[in-house]
Amino acid sequence: MHLRKVIAAVLIPFAAAVLVGLVVLWPGGAPAHERTGVGFDRQTQDATVTKVVEVSCKEAGASGVPPTGDTFTAEGSSAVQQEQGTCKRATIRVDSGDDKGRTFTEIVQPDQSRQLHEGQKVVVAYEPSAPKDLQYSVTDVNRRLPMALLAGIFAVAVVVVGRLRGVMALVALAISFMVLNFFILPAILQGSNPLVVAVVGASAIMLIALYLCHGLSARTSVAVLGTLISLLLIGILGSVFIDWAALTGNTDDNTGLIHGLYPTIDMSGLLLAGIIIGSLGVLDDVTVTQTSAVWELHEANPSMGWRGLYRAGIRIGRDHIASVVNTLVLAYAGAALPLLLLFSIAQSSVGTVANSELVAEEIVRTLVGSIGLVASVPVTTALAALVVSADRPGTGSALEASAVPARGGRGRRRKR
Repeated sequence: MHLRKVIAAVLIPFAAAVLVGLVVLWPGGAPAHERTGVGFDRQTQDATVTKVVEVSCKEAGASGVPPTGDTFTAEGSSAVQQEQGTCKRATIRVDSGDDKGRTFTEIVQPDQSRQLHEGQKVVVAYEPSAPKDLQYSVTDVNRRLPMALLAGIFAVAVVVVGRLRGVMALVALAISFMVLNFFILPAILQGSNPLVVAVVGASAIMLIALYLCHGLSARTSVAVLGTLISLLLIGILGSVFIDWAALTGNTDDNTGLIHGLYPTIDMSGLLLAGIIIGSLGVLDDVTVTQTSAVWELHEANPSMGWRGLYRAGIRIGRDHIASVVNTLVLAYAGAALPLLLLFSIAQSSVGTVANSELVAEEIVRTLVGSIGLVASVPVTTALAALVVSADRPGTGSALEASAVPARGGRGRRRKR
């Protein structure tokens, strides 16, 4: 009970501070700005491809040799292929917005990666300042139906396997998205410090998700405390190495556009905020698993002291960490495969690749998060062993549980 009171004395003020932070930093919504028409900052509408006919690329005016006349370059070779190839003229109908029902045509070249077909749902960009016949253009395929179906399959699978716990996990997931969309993102755009916003938002997500999914118990509180300590370590390491490596956080077109639209946003702080939020999900997994493992070890042998519980739990944690760290590295390598291919084509050395800010940013993100994960295992295991070992045989609920005879080969579990 003494250890539980200590944990409560830490977590209750922490939860109160998170609540105060949410109230103080809560934004009134994302600030408005004049659209630039660049990248994602464009007006878009839903549309449908109503007709597709094949035409000669030459007649459609969709080809042409470069001004230099050099057909041996990649650009020149592509132009020659288009000159001799067959293009498609697609008629697209706008299905939403003020111009609903309006149609326009677009030429699809044979070497384009995205080919249009009749009846296909697409997303079109609208530029009001352009000439009337050039105001609309196809920017992407409308993927809402398959994405919604996949999300439905995921939800059904979680509920079928997890039952009530699965339902609560989905509720926690929905709340996490709400915190992200209605607090974290608008607060950063309003000019609040990205690091402070990320810490408050991630803490709120952690408290809601863990307690909602696993119940208000000492076991969950230990997992929350282990996650909190690990996030603190990640924040400190991330801040030190982002500053030391001179990472700006402005490495691609999207971050450049954000910086252009909202120059007051601290991009390096935004990078650190992303590291903290990205590490939270995996940390929850590790801390909850370690806490549950220690609790189950105590259930199997209530006489085991905290040192024995720690040693047994840390052996489980080593296997978990070995797989999780490998997963993080492979996940980054898979996501960055096109970029790594470009470096390979350029025959760049490993040192050159790692030194580029685009890759160095991800290396810092991955390694800092991995260090936090590794540290979470001994920290959470030690906390769990200390708390659960306080229930010794012959006292309280442990005695009652040990006195219950097993029935049908299965013993009754104590609830904590």
